[in-house]
Amino acid sequence: MIPALHDLVSALRPYDELEAAHRADTLAWLAGTDDVRRRVKPATPPRHLVSYVVPVDPGTGDVLLVDHRNARLWLPPGGHVEPGEDPAATARRELLEELGVTGAASEPVFLTVTRTVGVDAGHTDVSLWYVATVGRDEPLRADEGEFAAVRWWTRAELAAADPARFDPHLGRFLAKTATAAR
Repeated sequence: MIPALHDLVSALRPYDELEAAHRADTLAWLAGTDDVRRRVKPATPPRHLVSYVVPVDPGTGDVLLVDHRNARLWLPPGGHVEPGEDPAATARRELLEELGVTGAASEPVFLTVTRTVGVDAGHTDVSLWYVATVGRDEPLRADEGEFAAVRWWTRAELAAADPARFDPHLGRFLAKTATAAR
């Protein structure tokens, strides 16, 4: 068990029953192993830790998502937590590597356990979701090898879009963060 990760996950307050189940599952996983970081692409070990970082424009609340080539979905930027790396540091690193911007990401606000789809399908990502304040006017330097497109979405556009085009938990994340912002 990795005590710091256990404490981080324990501190999360679930939004709904599914996040509570994901939290309980993750805590049981963490209690049984310290092998939580991906060592070999795409799936060694078959369950590993990921940090998502959701850029949110502070003025509009719009959300930046990337059209991920491997997953074939619109996702938040993010990636696998490297050995010895803190998940918040992963979120900041991925934001810089994937979009060329910096943003504060200190504590996760959401947790999901998801079976991957797309080119690298078949393993399980345990994802800590962070929020980063990034203005729509900030210049982006997108990783074109990893992303087919990058775009800002209004909350109304996301609500009207086909949910099958996105991470399956994005709607719940948006609901949780909207509730927390009130």
